[in-house]
Amino acid sequence: MKAIVTVIGKDRVGIIASVCTLLSQNNVNILDISQTILQGYFTMIMLVDTSACTSPFTELAAQLEQAGKDQDLSIRIQREDIFNAMHRV
Repeated sequence: MKAIVTVIGKDRVGIIASVCTLLSQNNVNILDISQTILQGYFTMIMLVDTSACTSPFTELAAQLEQAGKDQDLSIRIQREDIFNAMHRV
């Protein structure tokens, strides 16, 4: 299953590394990634493949959310189909 990961917060060293490490530890493959800095704020969106994930999706979401809290970031994951339905015009 594909999912969308979003990360937003004040820019600092190591954000990409920490998110990618957590995903790797759960056997989540990154398919595409886009990131930018907007007036000192880091923003990133990733398309990931969770089909080989070693944790249930809800647990992965909780891990990402907690990692975000620990780093003063907003980190969210949504199933691709739900993300697309929410953003359809």
